Amino acid sequence: MKITERIHLVGSGRMGFDLTDPFDCHIYLINGGSEYALIDSGAGLAPDLIVDRITGDGLDPARVRHLLLTHAHADHAGGAAALRERLDLTVAASEETANMVRDGDEAAISLDAARKAGVYPDDYRFHACPVEVVIPDNGSYQVGDVTLTAIATPGHAKGQMSFVLRDSDNVSVFCGDTIFHGGRILLQDTWDCSVQESCRSIERLDTLDIDGLYPGHLTFSIQRGRSQVARAMENIRQLLPPKQMA
Repeated sequence: MKITERIHLVGSGRMGFDLTDPFDCHIYLINGGSEYALIDSGAGLAPDLIVDRITGDGLDPARVRHLLLTHAHADHAGGAAALRERLDLTVAASEETANMVRDGDEAAISLDAARKAGVYPDDYRFHACPVEVVIPDNGSYQVGDVTLTAIATPGHAKGQMSFVLRDSDNVSVFCGDTIFHGGRILLQDTWDCSVQESCRSIERLDTLDIDGLYPGHLTFSIQRGRSQVARAMENIRQLLPPKQMA
């Protein structure tokens, strides 16, 4: 699904637009001209549906050369190994996310807890995947003729990053599960989820003049994305957490 000249949505599950497998997060494709990048991989239960979506948008899957992971939760990184195999991708992430994905550490990504809570089927497993590139906070990543800047935005999960695309006069932010439409956040009873870190990360995003805000689930904003961050900041300025995602 083409969103802008640079951005396509090629995956989305039941917490979004039901384009691919129900367990998938939003999967965005960044068009860098000569090559493309995916942001997040989905859960890995139906990777061929993602490839079909890429083809269906008139794009050549052979140009998809990069996969950038916002964080290591299974709905965002569980498909990394399958997509890397099918598309011969270079996988990139923060150091913390890279270690979890390389090790396939289901306790570190709280998949064991999520299965127990019924979020994933009992037989779902996370497949370890090599991560070739570690991106530091404020690091840059080149995709064809566009540059993405990584910003550390932990809170929902350790090692979570947002990726900033500046194209002409537009600033687009792919924020994973840092913040959602309506200024909401997703707090979970997991070892690495932190209200304080979530608030600090949203404050970082508030310093950007955001046009497009593209979270990992639910709807997104093509324009006036900063207004969604501003809604969260109303609570933070009163020493309160933003509202919880329903």
